[in-house]
Amino acid sequence: MQYSKDEIDRVLVSNERIQARLDELAERINQDYAGRELLLVCILKGAVAVFADMLRRITIPCQIDFMAISSYGSSTKSSGVVRIMKDLDHGIEGKDVLIVEDIVDSGMSMRYLLDTLKTRKPASVRLLTLLDKPDRRRVELHADYIGFTIPDEFVIGYGLDYAEKYRNLPDVCVLSPKVYM
Repeated sequence: MQYSKDEIDRVLVSNERIQARLDELAERINQDYAGRELLLVCILKGAVAVFADMLRRITIPCQIDFMAISSYGSSTKSSGVVRIMKDLDHGIEGKDVLIVEDIVDSGMSMRYLLDTLKTRKPASVRLLTLLDKPDRRRVELHADYIGFTIPDEFVIGYGLDYAEKYRNLPDVCVLSPKVYM
């Protein structure tokens, strides 16, 4: 990659570790939903990388859909105001839904989304997140499938961005404070 040390402080989770963990999570999901059909919902844009990699590992029948929510803009901190930018294309009533997210930190966006989806009467709604940042949690929220628990640092790569940059990094990296200070 062509990013400099002034932009990337360090690699926090290597792509090799990510792929190994996704194998483990997919095995659990395939077992947990055996005999059922699953609706995987990708939360755009950050979860695209983990979603695509998980989709290739899911061996049970599944459908896919996409949602986009926003609470960040181009900041490193959540505004706390959650907006649905793109809703699901199809109804979820009676379906087993698995939300695929890149990161859960304050939990406010995901709590809002989960509460909204539960009003649509799915059979179940669970959450898979690649990264969990519990030190930043502002609401009660527990993911069903967690890739990695990470410290309270601003991370980029593997789909995560800062001002729409760095999503293409293969690893999860810590963004250098020089970039946003």
